[in-house]
Amino acid sequence: MKCVGGLELLCRAAWSGKAESSWFSLDFRCEERKKKCILFVDNQNGRGVVLELLYMGGGAFWIQRMCRLERTMGSECGGERHRKHKIGGEAKAEKLKNRSKLKLWMIRTTSTVLLWTCVLQLTALGETWGPRVLKGWPSCLIPSDSSFLANETAPVVEKIVLPPKRIYRNNGYIMVSCNGGLNQMRAAICDMVAIARYLNVTLIVPELDKTSFWADPSEFQDIFDVDHFITSLRDEVRILKVLPPRLKRRVELGMVYSMPPVSWSDLSYYQNQILPLIKKHKIVHFNRTDARLANNGLPLEIQKLRCRVNYSALRFTSQIEELGRLAVRILRQTGPFLVLHLRYEMDMLAFSGCTHGCSNEEAEELTRMRYAYPWWKEKVINSDLKRKDGLCPLTPEETALILRALDIDGSIQVYIAAGEIYGGKRRMAVLSDAYPNVVRKEKLLGPSHLRYFQNHSSQMAALDYIISLESDIFMPTYDGNMARVVEGHRRYMGFKKTITLDRKLLVDLIDQYSNGTLGWDDFSSLVKAAHADHMGRPTRRQVISDRPKEEDYFYTNPQECLQQPDEPWAL
Repeated sequence: MKCVGGLELLCRAAWSGKAESSWFSLDFRCEERKKKCILFVDNQNGRGVVLELLYMGGGAFWIQRMCRLERTMGSECGGERHRKHKIGGEAKAEKLKNRSKLKLWMIRTTSTVLLWTCVLQLTALGETWGPRVLKGWPSCLIPSDSSFLANETAPVVEKIVLPPKRIYRNNGYIMVSCNGGLNQMRAAICDMVAIARYLNVTLIVPELDKTSFWADPSEFQDIFDVDHFITSLRDEVRILKVLPPRLKRRVELGMVYSMPPVSWSDLSYYQNQILPLIKKHKIVHFNRTDARLANNGLPLEIQKLRCRVNYSALRFTSQIEELGRLAVRILRQTGPFLVLHLRYEMDMLAFSGCTHGCSNEEAEELTRMRYAYPWWKEKVINSDLKRKDGLCPLTPEETALILRALDIDGSIQVYIAAGEIYGGKRRMAVLSDAYPNVVRKEKLLGPSHLRYFQNHSSQMAALDYIISLESDIFMPTYDGNMARVVEGHRRYMGFKKTITLDRKLLVDLIDQYSNGTLGWDDFSSLVKAAHADHMGRPTRRQVISDRPKEEDYFYTNPQECLQQPDEPWAL
């Protein structure tokens, strides 16, 4: 075999010229170890093309060379003849060399496997024996207290078993921007999960409201355990923290279809109206989420999923949970406690237009505030008429009267689950005189515990939520979102005592007592009789099909998810 062009090759095979086709290839190595050549030969004229692979450091490239070949039993390259025995001897040497490389590769592979096995075994032993060996050693993070360390037992971390992922064909993505306070957003998140499950779409972790009156900059993960939220629902719906990069880029460019779903809609609306939009646009953004799913007329599995999200998947962050449990322990050390959701903050009064008991200056200030917020649609409000219809929150003075009329012990701790009371100490004086053990979280926990929660109203509301669930009695003075969601959660926890006030009746009784037409004993008896069945016992949810806003809220009484009571349901 002769090579043309000065390419020096040591051929490892002789060309016999017995190829079936006119072109065939021979694979042989070059004399220099950094080269590999493939020879393509034309059987008709003996011409060939050599592709020479050069290895240069970490890269490689082919160089094309031309060769003329002759029919010989050996090969000739650069004028030098190689005999048959030389070819045979080099072939044997090459075979031995290949065997040596194979053995070396097997030795390296076996050693690597053994090494990793040892590492895994040592890691397991370290987890078992490490804590015992290091127990009692001082830490730079925890104050050295030998007696504490000696008595402290290492906590047993239970392995979390995740539910299996639900596999389904994804129809698209839903982005959600919640609106309102914490508990309004909480209920909305439950609804959005149920809708995503029904439509077989992927839900992006909801965005919380940052533009409302409270202006809380908290993200979802600042309030809720986002990883638990995602993994605990993986057997129902796929939830992602962010959109895939390609779709995220579309959203950043403003190429997303945004809309508010129709309030109190049933599943047929989402199946027939929303799903086609999702399939068309791939992403649909819901810019409002309050009360967008019906209370009634939904499949049982959807209602149960709403409960599962609310009572299991939506878990507060460990920091909020720990601080909430600390507050409950402090309260329990003193005795039983009542949580009073005294909804008498400035924003509530401005929104509702309720100014009973306020000075003229305060009433004007509240009116100005109502007109300053464009999303509060109702502007002209008759406060007296609204109060007589039972649509105003009770004042602190009225609340003190009702607590006394219900024979609530004056020595009980009264925890105020609310923001800053409008009018301050002046408006709280009557309540504090009747119940001296009035406490707030600021007094209970102190600034060192609450410094990270300042200016984060939703995180403060989360603390109130935890304490409200654990209280001996819960009594809201207005049926806002927190009052309704907490009431439903306490039903789920075993129908814990929750006093729901008939404000329309109470306002009439209070006015009669205040003008002297009704004595205290009669007043107290009437209040107790009216609320004998308003203590959180099992009841059926009232359904008003043509006026869903006026019927019982699902999250106030999620009867599909509650344990069957021993006593009959009240109608």
